[in-house]
Amino acid sequence: MTIFPLMFLCGTICFWSSMITLMFQYKHLLSMLLSLEAMMLSMFIMLCGSSVISLETFFVLVLITLGACEASLGLSTLVALIRTHGNDYVFNFNSMKC
Repeated sequence: MTIFPLMFLCGTICFWSSMITLMFQYKHLLSMLLSLEAMMLSMFIMLCGSSVISLETFFVLVLITLGACEASLGLSTLVALIRTHGNDYVFNFNSMKC
């Protein structure tokens, strides 16, 4: 068995485990952001494992760039929420009225 199907299988298992974690750990924003980042990295692993065509390397770079943007926006949202409310509970989003 070659390395590429194993990478794809590992990425799939990581994706679904982070999806399950996202479903069960939804009270804190930090745990949700970590689950989303794990999902993004597992999609990166799956694309790296299945990239046989050279065109897919462009999509891998776009995916990792979007993952970095997602992480920075999530971190800034987390810092803003902690500064205003003092905690990172997700139910505080309902009380945020402009």
